[in-house]
Amino acid sequence: MKHKDGKPVYQQDKSSRVVPMSIMFVVLCGFSFYLGGIFCSEKHRFYTNEAKDAVKVVQSSFNSAASSLQVKSVSFPQCSGEYQDYTPCTDPKKWKKYGVHRLTFMERHCPPAFERKECLIPPPDGYKVPIRWPKSRDECWYRNVPYDWINKQKSNQNWLRKEGEKFLFPGGGTMFPRGVSDYVDSMQKLIPEMTDGTVRTAIDTGCGVASWGGDLLDRGILTISLAPRDNHEAQVQFALERGIPAILGIISTQRLPFPSNSFDMAHCSRCLIPWTEFGGVYLQEIHRILRPGGFWVLSGPPVNYERRWRGWNTTIEDQRSDYNNLQKLLTAMCFKLYNKKDDIAVWRKASDNSCYNKLSNNADAYPPKCDDSLEPDAAWYTPLRLALLFQTKNIREQI
Repeated sequence: MKHKDGKPVYQQDKSSRVVPMSIMFVVLCGFSFYLGGIFCSEKHRFYTNEAKDAVKVVQSSFNSAASSLQVKSVSFPQCSGEYQDYTPCTDPKKWKKYGVHRLTFMERHCPPAFERKECLIPPPDGYKVPIRWPKSRDECWYRNVPYDWINKQKSNQNWLRKEGEKFLFPGGGTMFPRGVSDYVDSMQKLIPEMTDGTVRTAIDTGCGVASWGGDLLDRGILTISLAPRDNHEAQVQFALERGIPAILGIISTQRLPFPSNSFDMAHCSRCLIPWTEFGGVYLQEIHRILRPGGFWVLSGPPVNYERRWRGWNTTIEDQRSDYNNLQKLLTAMCFKLYNKKDDIAVWRKASDNSCYNKLSNNADAYPPKCDDSLEPDAAWYTPLRLALLFQTKNIREQI
């Protein structure tokens, strides 16, 4: 090929340009890998040293903290046999120190620090691992709760019976002649809300061996069983051995240890609580712990007095008066008779503000309204007062 001037022109070979560029690319790649290796090794060495220093600091801190938290082991002696059923705050041996008015002596009276025992209570002789739920609801080991007195005193009511090494709980009770399941079935017919989820929590005052609470567990209602310590062993010990929630307690001069509106239902089956005495202060406590629209169930005196009064060692006139006074007091607390059949009567707490608004406008209403300084949820060692806790908020918002 010739130039326009006539001089020859030589065309450059393309392959001669590709080879040097490839070599240079390989050299640059190798150099970059070399630099990267140096950088990473230095970085790894830096972080490794830093991690080792951090571990040393943590170990040093842990060792110093552990040395500062070391506590000397303490061993406690075993209590003597007389403390087998010892309940420090409800000790029958100390009852004489307290008044008998409203059974104050049965309330909690915890000993001072210098009287508190520091020993381990041994299990009863022959103690066995408790029977597992749900079988435990119907039976327990006799040696775990060896209390024959209740078996003898309540034998005619079928509370429990001893067979071999076990106590069996057939579900009897003072007001359960056909068994507790039949009794609760009758209640459900009077209170349909027990089957639709409206009633979810309940309290049983004067629970005995807690057969009522045990039956409700199968029906989706969680019940706390309440009974005082008696002269012998605590009846609630049977409930706890059976796996049923229970506490020692009594409605006397102090509030129950629950905030307001805690329960959907309260129950008393011949619990012998004098509901109309002392100005109705015990009923006021039931009113406090029941939620708006909650139920109070009473079976036993004075319900069905027309047929039962002869067996109660009383007169029909006295029982009629007691029932009328009870009804009057409940009405004054915004309860309405919800249902009644045979030995069971059910009242329901107001579910709206209309009743409380009427009472607020009546200066002569009894029980009087509590002043605003009284906290409705205060429950620990809070004295009962002759005053009704009105709903301060829209009840519908609380339900």
